[in-house]
Order: sequence, then structure tokens, then C-alpha cells
Amino acid sequence: MNLDGADLSGANLTNANLRGADLTNANLTNTDLSGVCLEGADLTSADLMGANLTNANLRGADLSSAQLERANLTDANLRGGANL
Repeated sequence: MNLDGADLSGANLTNANLRGADLTNANLTNTDLSGVCLEGADLTSADLMGANLTNANLRGADLSSAQLERANLTDANLRGGANL
């Protein structure tokens, strides 16, 4: 799924399946991503400031240069090389 540069700020994506999605440069500020599957997703340079990633699956996701200030990563799965 190609969401490169998408503006999803403030969206409610609770429990969405975004496995392998391309979210490079996406605006995800203040987005509810709780329980979302982002396994293997590309979040390079994504803006996740204030995003709720509680219980999110980020296994193998690429978070290189992503903005994570004020993001809630409580119980998020960052195993398997989530590049921070």
C-alpha cells in the first residue's frame, strides 16, 4: 500500500492492517494508531509526533529519521529490527 507523503494527521486508524505499507514522509501527527499492524512498514521520515501507538505491531518496521516526540509507544512491539 503506497501512502508515501499522505496526510493522515488526527485520523483514527485503530486496529488497521498497514502491514508492509509505504508511509515514507507521511504526516501521522496526533493519529490514533493503537493496535495497528505496521509490521515491515516503511515509516522513514514520517511525522508521528503525538501519535498513539499503544499495542502497535512495529516488528521490522523502518522508523529511520521518524519524528517520535510525544508519541505513546506503550506495549508496542519493536522487535525484529525496528530501525529507530
